[in-house]
Amino acid sequence: MKTSTSTAGRRAGWGGAALMVAAALTLTACGQQRATSAPASSTTSASVTASASATPTPTPTPTASATATASAFAGSSPYVEPGAGDGAPHYNENNAGRRAGEMSPASAADAEREAARIEPVLKRLWQEKRWDPATVRRALLGLGYEEARTGANGERVGGTLTVRPMPARFETDHYVTPEGAEVGLSVHPDACVTAFIQKSNYQVSTNGPYPESGCFEPPFAH
Repeated sequence: MKTSTSTAGRRAGWGGAALMVAAALTLTACGQQRATSAPASSTTSASVTASASATPTPTPTPTASATATASAFAGSSPYVEPGAGDGAPHYNENNAGRRAGEMSPASAADAEREAARIEPVLKRLWQEKRWDPATVRRALLGLGYEEARTGANGERVGGTLTVRPMPARFETDHYVTPEGAEVGLSVHPDACVTAFIQKSNYQVSTNGPYPESGCFEPPFAH
């Protein structure tokens, strides 16, 4: 009977031990399952972060100043010379002959003095309605000027006063020479008095000489 009791006791002890081992294994399994479930949230977090990092960076919108600068360069015209009138290329070069030379202060003063002598004569002739070149020439020679003379090659050989008909003007389909006279007086090599008188008006001014046409402004080419 003691033996049976001991055996039963041992069996009971083994049973208890088996129950404890089973419980321990169950607890261990639960712990491992939680441990393995935790990285799932880490993986999700990493995936979201990667997606956010992979989102394309928006292309910057051009600023107003950058757009204006680009437009300015795109619409800019070819090179234009400084002071180039209507902006045509080589304007200054092509129109050099139409610019009067500079007068020295002393020469400019002398030219103004002679202009003051000529102006009353032209005013009187205009009021008398006499503006033909011959009449104007005679009246100005009366002031003591000498009529300009030229050599065989067109060079001036004496005199200072030139009176000539008004230049022809192109109207519609032909040239017309209006009534009147042009006056040019060479006061100094760098100073002139120029004037005109015609039916509508008269004018007296001073200027430097033109490179190719002396006191008179060259005509426009057609």
